[in-house]
Amino acid sequence: MKRRERTRQLIELGGLIAKAGLIELTDDDRAVIFGLLLGGVAKLQSERRDETVTLWRRRGKRAFELAADADTSG
Repeated sequence: MKRRERTRQLIELGGLIAKAGLIELTDDDRAVIFGLLLGGVAKLQSERRDETVTLWRRRGKRAFELAADADTSG
């Protein structure tokens, strides 16, 4: 059961990378995507972690809402 949950989590996270447009924007360059993620990790390890999390959470929620609105109106 845990293996299925982990597989589902990985698929969902991959979906977020696709939804963000990173595959197209990087021409599917895995090194670039990984480097981008590592840059995010560095920000989360900084003294401004809380500010960063708040900003990213707001952006993410807004993007999800916009995508949901587009799905329901189109």
